[in-house]
Amino acid sequence: MNLLVTGAAGFIGSAYVRALLAEGGTDITVLDKLTYAGTLTNLPAGHPRLEFVHGDICDADLVDKLMAGADQVVHFAAESHVDRSIEGADVFVRTNVLGTQTLLDAALRHGVGPFVHVSTDEVYGSVETGARTESDPLAPTSPYSASKASADLMALSYHRTHGLDVRVTRCSNNYGPHQFPEKVVPLFVTNLLDGEKVPLYGDGRNVRDWLHVEDHCRGVDLVRVQGRPGETYNLGGGTELSNRELTGLLLEACGAGWDRVEHVADRKGHDLRYSVDWTKARTELGYRPRRDFATGLAQTVAWYRDHRDWWEPLKRRR
Repeated sequence: MNLLVTGAAGFIGSAYVRALLAEGGTDITVLDKLTYAGTLTNLPAGHPRLEFVHGDICDADLVDKLMAGADQVVHFAAESHVDRSIEGADVFVRTNVLGTQTLLDAALRHGVGPFVHVSTDEVYGSVETGARTESDPLAPTSPYSASKASADLMALSYHRTHGLDVRVTRCSNNYGPHQFPEKVVPLFVTNLLDGEKVPLYGDGRNVRDWLHVEDHCRGVDLVRVQGRPGETYNLGGGTELSNRELTGLLLEACGAGWDRVEHVADRKGHDLRYSVDWTKARTELGYRPRRDFATGLAQTVAWYRDHRDWWEPLKRRR
């Protein structure tokens, strides 16, 4: 089987590819534009079952050529940093919406499926109490989350209109090795390792649910293998922390004090809390995170401490 994986030079997609290659049996074609957040150092060089193609998911001719040789698709490629989307939304609409539509059109022409579209809990918007289920309405607030919600609806429409085997996943905040150092965990860790301060938005009350990237990738593959066409599956981590609580844990892990924290103006439209109910994935697919947060965070901090050669060049080009 040949699996087409988009965006797999980035954080989550590369973790997914590395895991599948370790299991064996699947030939993988990676399509990645190598934007600032993607690097070939995330992928095993010269692996016999891995083909890398440098290109854009909006390039219809290239996508059509690759889709003709694919059996299934897992679609990670996306612009994903909220702050950048606030500064300029155009690239988010182009990549996340038009790029997804280009892939869907090609998959439909060539009868490729399942087509797993990887999305985010941010499409539900802020959750005051409880947790969002897959049937809850979407209420995105940032240009990033709005573009992902649009892509979700586009993907599901191809199932409902054309019968394409589309499956959507919506995950909570990921952390782990190889995450580009603009996101909060690697940004804070690498700043602290360099003796710099860390920027905490507002009063730090914003709450996120944390999921180790390897657990997320296992969930995505369960959806690919066992999920139902036309369905959406939430993939949560089960560890909700305020940004202030997370900051405290990172300070402790890096041997630093609160004097290293710089309070900065809050992000525009900053959602207070995200939370997803992942009962459906647990009961239908047997999904359950394996990595407890304390262990996962300690391992993540250790990875960044031991891999300066990976993140220092990326911080210079950020």
